Order: sequence, then structure tokens, then C-alpha cells
Amino acid sequence: MTDRTPVEKSGDTDSERTTSEYLADHEIPSVDNSLDARHTRWAVTIAVVAFVTLIGSAGFRSVPGVLMTPLHEEFGWSHGTIGAAVSVNLVLFGLISPFAAALMDRFGVRRVVTFALLAVAAGSGLTIWMTAPWQLMLLWGIVVGAGTGSMSMTFVATISSRWYVHRRGLVSGILTAGNATGQLIFLPVMAHLSSTVGWRAASLVVAAGALATVPIVLLFLRDHPHDLGLSAYGAHAGDPGPPRAARTGSSAGRALESLRQAARTRTFWLLAGGFAVCGATTNGLIGTHFVPAAHDHGMPATTAAGLLALVGIFDIVGTIGSGWLTDRIDPRILLGIYYAGRGVSLALLPMLLAPNVEPSMWAFILVYGLDWVATVPPTVALCRERFGMAGPIVFGWVFASHQLGAAVASWGAGFIRDVDGQYDLAWYLGAGLCAAAAVMSLAIRREGRQATTPAAAA
Repeated sequence: MTDRTPVEKSGDTDSERTTSEYLADHEIPSVDNSLDARHTRWAVTIAVVAFVTLIGSAGFRSVPGVLMTPLHEEFGWSHGTIGAAVSVNLVLFGLISPFAAALMDRFGVRRVVTFALLAVAAGSGLTIWMTAPWQLMLLWGIVVGAGTGSMSMTFVATISSRWYVHRRGLVSGILTAGNATGQLIFLPVMAHLSSTVGWRAASLVVAAGALATVPIVLLFLRDHPHDLGLSAYGAHAGDPGPPRAARTGSSAGRALESLRQAARTRTFWLLAGGFAVCGATTNGLIGTHFVPAAHDHGMPATTAAGLLALVGIFDIVGTIGSGWLTDRIDPRILLGIYYAGRGVSLALLPMLLAPNVEPSMWAFILVYGLDWVATVPPTVALCRERFGMAGPIVFGWVFASHQLGAAVASWGAGFIRDVDGQYDLAWYLGAGLCAAAAVMSLAIRREGRQATTPAAAA
């Protein structure tokens, strides 16, 4: 295998093309004054709109853990059945991501994100009339999965790659924190509504949050800085930022071709393997099963949901900090540290769960929150460096592995709970996987930059 990926042009690849030849085919605005007032104003506007958009779509991420027990009590569905619906959602959330990145190139970010928000609203809102498990699978799994997958972390990768050269890592960290901020906002509301009014009210709040974001996207989001006659923020001759992709050809074909090229590299498989563990130990384990696991130990569900919301608070700090560090420290080292710390935390969790929140549990929440999605900025950076113009799409495939890992863990932990009556084995298995992810991250080779595309590096 090689870590060298051919340059991409309009969905095709040509390993013989150089950076100068590539740029010659694309008219791009001058990089002069790329830090002036107009560039700065639009850089801030796009970051704020993208951040708010991610908050609006994050409501559903708070739903499964909070509503698992109410759905079990009302319908008698097992934890495994509900976990299976979440697994379908997580699989689609991941598998659609690379195609969504290609669709954003083909049809524009604004259109794709609008569709995604409408799908989340429909899938969540219609659950209030469901009466059978297959309806849960359809709405939670397929409809919401397609919506959230269409504007997942590939949205972050696309926005940060297109609009920013200066502080690119920091921006990716801030945008990634948008999901955590959404969790912080929605999770306590979901827990309160589900325990007082009922789970249906919580579902409607998620739908309303997604719908409220649509006008903001339509009014203020733009597809590419070149549409405004601007270069990327902080662009310079050495890195002018990516040009607009040609809106021709098959989006699915482009996504699959990017996968074919990336799959020939060792870096891709190491990133995908590590990110699968990331998904398993965040969305799959803690995000879905922490609240019911704490409830098993006598902790009120609202208290457990509040702790999970605190994870969101610390996640904001950790992810932004990780973005800042990614601009300065080898991303491989950051990933190794993040996964190792997460593994230690999971190994200790069975000893920390209790009816009351002890200081040791506060420490767990702090560490796990800071580490929650701190892996995203260094992973985005490595994808951009190694795969250039195809970086956001390749990251979509890496993110697909994240969601596959989450899906397996979501179902697997529910199965373990149904069989053993407790979650301890799930926590220990997660800790072992984190150790493996740390090793994989440190095994990625970091080579000198390649002259492939404007954003590519080895």
C-alpha cells in the first residue's frame, strides 16, 4: 500500500497532474487581501451559520438515550430492539456522509443541508404516531439517519476546507463543537419533557429545532467563497484553498472513486479503524447507554441525562482546544493521547456508577467530555493532508466507519444488557478497543507534503 493519492479533477483522477496544471484549469480569485475586512466578515458569518445549523440538527443525537426507557415502558420493546433502530440510524448516518460530501460539490451545500434538516424534522415529528417497532426503524433509522448523515461531520470538513486556510483547524474544532452545544441545549429539555409531559413532546421539540434552522440556512449560507468573488480566508500562494468542484458527473461515482483511491493507502485503514472505535465509544456506548446504565444503578434518569449534558459542555471546550492544538501539534500524537485517555476512563466506569453522583463520577464526566469528539479536528487534518481535494469525501468514508462502530456498539451493548442484566462487559470491551485505536493512530506515517492539489499533503 502507498500513502500517495492521485490528484482529483472533476471526479476523475490523474496521477501525472501537478499543482500548477491543476490550478491552470480553474479560475480562482486573487489571494491578495485574504485577511481583509470583507473576507473576515464572511468568514465569521459562515462559521456562525454553520455552527447554528449543527446545533439545530443535533437534537436527535440527544433522543435515543433519553427516550429508550420511556419507549421500553410504553411499548414493551426490548433495549436490543430500540438499540437496533439506533444502529440503523448510525449506519445510515455514516454511509450517507461521503455521498453527501459529493452531493455538496454537485448541488451545493445549501440545498443538501436544507434537505437534511427537513428530513430530521419529518422523521422525528412523525414518531408521535408510531405503534410498532418497524415504524421506529423507518423513522429513527432511515428517515432521520438519511437527514443527519447528509450534514454530518462531512459538513464540517467541507466548510472548513473551502472557506478557511488561516485557523482551519480551530474552525473545524469550533464547528464540531456545534453538535456538543446542541446536545447541551436539547438533552436537559428532552429529559425534562419525557419525564413530565411525555416522550412525544420531546420528539416534537427536536422537529421544531430542525425546522427553525432552515430559514437561517437559506438566507445566509453560501456554497463557496468563490461565489462571492472571495478566496478562502487567509489563503496565500502556497495554499489558495480548493476551487469549486465541477457540477457535472455522478456524485455517487465520485464518492466511490474517492473511496477506491483512498482504500489503496495504509493511512485510510488506520484512520478508519481508529474512528470506528471513536464512534463505538461515544455515540454507540455512552451516548446511547449511559442514561439507562446509570438508571440500573439507582440514579434518576434526569440526573444521568444532566451528566450527559455536562459531557456536552466539556466537549465544547475539548473540541475547540483540539482544533487549536491541531494547528500546532502532530495530529497522530493527539489521536493517540485521546484514545488512550478514553480507554482508561471506560475501564474505570463500572466502579463509578452509583445512585448518587460522587466526585469520581464528576472526574469521569470531565475527562470523557474533553475527549468526546476531540478526535475530529486531527482526523479531518490528516484526511485533508493525505487526500487533498478529495479530503472531505474521504473523511466522509472515515466517518462512515465511525458510525458503523457506533451502530455495532449500540446494538451490542443493548444485547449485553439484555443477556447479562448489566453493562460492565460493554465498558471493558470499549476500553480494549480504545487501546487498539491509540496504537493505530500512532502507526500512521507522517511524510512530507505532496504536490498534488492546493490542499493536499502527504
